[in-house]
Amino acid sequence: MEERYYLALERIMKITSEETVQEPYRSYFQHVAYFLLRIHDVRDSYHTMIRERMPLEKLEAEMQMLYYDVLPQNYGSSYANPAYAVKVLGEKLGAFLSALYAELRGDIAYVYEERDEYVLVGNELFIEIYNKFEEGIPTLDSLKEVFYWYASDYCDVLAADRIREQVDPDACDFAVKKIMESKTGDLRYLYRFGEYISENEKKTAEYLESLPQQVIDKMADTYTEGFRIGFINAGKDLSKKSVVNIRYVLGFERVLKKAIDNFEKMGLRPTIYRAAASVITRSRQGKNGFYGAQVNKQYDYDHKDDLGLILDKQFVERKLEVMRTVFEQNREQAGRFAGPAVMEVFGEKPFVPVSKPEAIHLTKEQEKLLLNLNSRAGQLTNEYIKGEERSFTIISWPVPEIGPCYPEIFQEIIRINTLDAKRYEEVQQILIDALDKGEFVHILGRDGNKTDLRVKLYGLEDAEKETIFENCVADVNIPVGEVFTSPMLEGTEGTLFVSSVYLNELQYENLEIHFKEGMTTEYTCTNFASEEENKKYIDDNIL
Repeated sequence: MEERYYLALERIMKITSEETVQEPYRSYFQHVAYFLLRIHDVRDSYHTMIRERMPLEKLEAEMQMLYYDVLPQNYGSSYANPAYAVKVLGEKLGAFLSALYAELRGDIAYVYEERDEYVLVGNELFIEIYNKFEEGIPTLDSLKEVFYWYASDYCDVLAADRIREQVDPDACDFAVKKIMESKTGDLRYLYRFGEYISENEKKTAEYLESLPQQVIDKMADTYTEGFRIGFINAGKDLSKKSVVNIRYVLGFERVLKKAIDNFEKMGLRPTIYRAAASVITRSRQGKNGFYGAQVNKQYDYDHKDDLGLILDKQFVERKLEVMRTVFEQNREQAGRFAGPAVMEVFGEKPFVPVSKPEAIHLTKEQEKLLLNLNSRAGQLTNEYIKGEERSFTIISWPVPEIGPCYPEIFQEIIRINTLDAKRYEEVQQILIDALDKGEFVHILGRDGNKTDLRVKLYGLEDAEKETIFENCVADVNIPVGEVFTSPMLEGTEGTLFVSSVYLNELQYENLEIHFKEGMTTEYTCTNFASEEENKKYIDDNIL
């Protein structure tokens, strides 16, 4: 592999000065080649003492260099922007070459995790595509075929590793080591994750460093105890488990140090994998794993459907085959997986995406294939990580972007997140006792809200002895929880209206969904000028 790596690197170096590809494509390939060489520079200096002693300013400068292309102020003239790529490289090939660049930008994560094989296969993909252009202007189908076989061939590397990273702590210790090695007063550690670090991550880490250890302990204890109590309240046996998956946003390492210690006292070792960077493994909505700042949410949105380059029935079966093989190889580890412990953030500036026609979009047939893939992947996962034996917990914290009152808001959230669960369990039980006597719940909007929804409840023979509602306190859903049930579909109908809401970090204005017999019938919002765009926005990102 080392030999292949340096052969590929030598070829990429030549691309920066060759004139064997005609313009405007030559400029594109030279630009991407220079990016790949910067990745090598990071790899080359990774274990040197110079890098270890590098001051914060230089680490920030290196980060800015690696992410330069996708920063909002530069994105308008970036090949990573499908609108710009189509404008410069043409309608037929621009979107593909933009998606290729986005795929190769995953190298930033790979080089920090020392995943040389990932970097290598990306470099070889780039060279193979470049060779096509040396022969003349290739067809889009011929380029997509190269990309397809890259994804298919390396599915058993990237997709397989993603499963191992979830269930096996020894397969995923990069982030754990970085967290445990972090030192108070030295924020340089944040730049060793290979993520973009904004003021949110820096100021969060700085603020947490200013808090007394007893407050940090309280934050961590609430988070880890919520996970433990979730097992107790659901009557599940935590002693059978040995692995917990931690998901979080960078900046909270001081809390996580204590949380990891708490989990280990419960007999749980953490897996902390990075939010996926490749089209082979990343989610269409949101980030799943650890990550830093989302440097440009429009960039993420523009490339959410790049899977459309490879998604067909054969790829679906290929990925499911890889999943089953790896789960079978790790059956014992998967059986000891306790579930995710999620630390979310809120308070970032609102983001409303621009839907670009130049970006790759899934076809209707691919939408169905993706739904089928996700459904079958969920069922397959549940065979090995049984839902009735696992649990989870979610806790949220504000980020400095929320405004000048950030410290006061943070202190208030600490108070709310650590409220007495027993007290609220009693309050919620009063709600449940009343609701159990009902036939349906009628939700009616006021002050201009158009919600008028009738939710049919499952009938009880004896409401004094039975219940259809869950009294969920401060365990899986922190703070204090919620009261919830599963409605009957038949008899559930009406309109749900929300004037403004964020789902998976996307904003919806005047979201309106109509139901009949528990099924969605109509839907709209007012984000875009045309009704067609509004429906597609909801269809792509909610339905």
